Amino acid sequence: MPVPVSTAQIEGVTFRGSSNGSVLKSVFQKTLAPDEVAIQVTHSGVCGTDLHYMMQDMVLGHEAVGIISAIGSSCTSFKPGDRVGWGYEHYSCGTCIPCLTNEECHCLNAGYYGASDFDQGSFSNIGVWKEKWVFRIPEGIKSEDAAPLMCGGASCFSPLIEYCRPIDRVGIVGMGGLGHLAVQFATKMGCEVVVFSRSESKRTDALALGASAFYNTRGVPDSDFSTLGITKPIDRLIVTTASLVDISMFYPVLARKAAIIPLTATKETLSVPYYDTLFNGVKIIPSMLATRFMQTKMLEFAERHNIRPIIEKFPMTEAGIGAAIEKLKNGDIRYRAVLSWDY
Repeated sequence: MPVPVSTAQIEGVTFRGSSNGSVLKSVFQKTLAPDEVAIQVTHSGVCGTDLHYMMQDMVLGHEAVGIISAIGSSCTSFKPGDRVGWGYEHYSCGTCIPCLTNEECHCLNAGYYGASDFDQGSFSNIGVWKEKWVFRIPEGIKSEDAAPLMCGGASCFSPLIEYCRPIDRVGIVGMGGLGHLAVQFATKMGCEVVVFSRSESKRTDALALGASAFYNTRGVPDSDFSTLGITKPIDRLIVTTASLVDISMFYPVLARKAAIIPLTATKETLSVPYYDTLFNGVKIIPSMLATRFMQTKMLEFAERHNIRPIIEKFPMTEAGIGAAIEKLKNGDIRYRAVLSWDY
């Protein structure tokens, strides 16, 4: 069970990265502001983004679910005992153009995981956040399933809702932590879904989750996907891989006016064939974070359509976090790791 949280002076246990990549236990303390809530964390997802910060002196994790233990004096949306979660973004300024146009995920002065609030994260038993940046977890979703949805689920759902239609044939590149959620969301939206993966072992899962076709791209001759025998072109291509793939290989199977939506969080350079992009009207639409509106609607949609991550659970301890991270590094997680105090 979680270590009890003090609610006068908010105190709790956190787990942070270090210069040698090992996980260290630490302590968090904060006075609750009027517009903040204190959350006793019960579960945390482990995201591929967390791997980037293992060697930083910061508390790790950004996919949290827990129970509100205290509220600030001006809070009105939640009460102690409510089950909530938080994700990658912690706050926005509320005054820049993105904020004023309901696109606060692009706020010029936002607080994001890895860039602010280094003293707290979801690898912990505590979180103290602005009330408006935490999200109610629907009753029909278990906490262990809700945690990966707080980042991975929202990251998939938002571009699918914004750019894909039920009449579209949607290709999902990568059948991993993001990909297996994207397959479920797109299928429940009414899209025809096909999966591209380098792992034949994931075929059964992809079809069981709703994909109509699965293509193993490992060892495709001449890196030309026209040899896969795809006769019906792809309208929307969602790239969910951990690192960039050569997107040009997919151009032979794309429809005219197709859209490519990369979700991969990386500093690698994206290269595409310029003439084919121009001539065929292909659009490149990057997407990373969801707005608060989309985050809320994603949770409602997931509950209504019984969309759940496939998870592996680990204890919320130094050893448990280390084991989850190691499996994630090696690509051995099927499909999301979840840390739990009640393991």
